[in-house]
Amino acid sequence: MKAVSIKEPGGPEVLEWIDVEDPSPAAGEVVIDVVASALNRADVMQRWGLYPLPPGTSPYPGLEVSGRISALGDGVTGWQVGDEVCALLTGGGYAQKVAVPAGQLLTVPKGIGLVEAAGLPEAVATVWSNLVMTAGLKEGETLLVHGGAGGIGTFAIQIAKALGARVVTTVGGPEKAARARELGADATIDYRTQDFAGHGPYDVILDVVGGQYLERNVKSLAPDGRLVIIGLQNGLEGQLNLADLVFKRLSVYGTTLRTRSKEQKAAIVAEVQDKVWPLIENGAVRLVVDQTLPMAEAAEAHRQMEAGGHVGKIVLVNG
Repeated sequence: MKAVSIKEPGGPEVLEWIDVEDPSPAAGEVVIDVVASALNRADVMQRWGLYPLPPGTSPYPGLEVSGRISALGDGVTGWQVGDEVCALLTGGGYAQKVAVPAGQLLTVPKGIGLVEAAGLPEAVATVWSNLVMTAGLKEGETLLVHGGAGGIGTFAIQIAKALGARVVTTVGGPEKAARARELGADATIDYRTQDFAGHGPYDVILDVVGGQYLERNVKSLAPDGRLVIIGLQNGLEGQLNLADLVFKRLSVYGTTLRTRSKEQKAAIVAEVQDKVWPLIENGAVRLVVDQTLPMAEAAEAHRQMEAGGHVGKIVLVNG
């Protein structure tokens, strides 16, 4: 098969479409003939050499795919060769085939095409596991989502609204603000010209930025508020006044989906299938795809992601 390999840490030009060995399913795994994969910020971090891979992970980037099952490992039940699926991965999605634990498979939601389904698993599992399973977002609470026009943000806005929350999001510019409002955001803040800290308090903050946002995030939380940090685009360090944490009874979580155990991922995937797939099928939550590109043009897709002009997911398609 062919896969996108990272020749060495660096810019998009280090991505190469090369011949590699086909995967074989271990016990409890299936092999998927990949129709499409989708970009995530973690792919960019991996390309730069800033995201150490969990032990045993495929060296090829890609945290989600859609496709058809082509082989079953020992002990797999409930799935058949030929089934159309999408899947949450630990890596290896930028390829023509990938092996994945059966517990990380999802059906393709009704009304969603197989190519588009590649943009669902990672983003939806990230949003649901952090907003609901970790932060416990409830009806009537106010959520601040940083980066509301991105792959995570577009789902976070919609899922939070479906839960009955009020949603505020930061965006870069009026066009992205308009798109965020179309998805249900109650208010938008242009981070280029406005300070989100002046628009609180917020019960929950979902932060993909990290770094210097930490102090302002904490100051913006309401009493008993929860901050969930899932990205480090602004850096690895930030200042924190512990008095704010103590006297407002705040909780700060740092999480990542990729390094969770197979069992934890399977539990998240099961909840997503049960709780979020019906929202997608009835139209309450919709997938936003910015563009599709051939898998062999992964370098160009990475350039597009780093340029920051996209809204929603960038999808890579096998020819």
